[in-house]
Amino acid sequence: MIIRGKAHKLGDDINTDDIIAAKYLVSTDPVELGKHCMESIKPDFAKQVSEGDIIVAGKNFGCGSSREHAPLAIKGCGIRAVIAPSFAAIFFRNAINIGLPFLESEDAARINDQDQLEIDLASGVIRNITKDEMYKTQIFPEFLRELVRHGGLLNYIKEKERGQSHA
Repeated sequence: MIIRGKAHKLGDDINTDDIIAAKYLVSTDPVELGKHCMESIKPDFAKQVSEGDIIVAGKNFGCGSSREHAPLAIKGCGIRAVIAPSFAAIFFRNAINIGLPFLESEDAARINDQDQLEIDLASGVIRNITKDEMYKTQIFPEFLRELVRHGGLLNYIKEKERGQSHA
């Protein structure tokens, strides 16, 4: 599975309140949440994102509360992956549940805002097309790639149940 998009560079310790402010937690609609993604730190962030773009952040991305709204807002504004040197543990689970790939890479600091990137989840290679550089990240296991392909855990389970009911 290949993801291609433009990098949107953020700093260290981006917490769930930075990702989506508490005043928007009345909705669970990813598109609605996406309209307000990162607005407390980058007011025009959602308007600058094109479908398929990639967040590149510093260490400890997704720290803060355990709400699933944060990865929903990221995915809802069109972001298809997040690259950072480290993530908060609870963000891992929530991102997996909605099919949002997160990739740990110490090379995130080498990526500039607006660089064109290509991520191969199966090989664990991030290619910076703008700089003609390659970085390593973890290989996304087949099961997690399936979750991404299906749009998250719930969609994956629904598809599996549908397949079994037709058998």
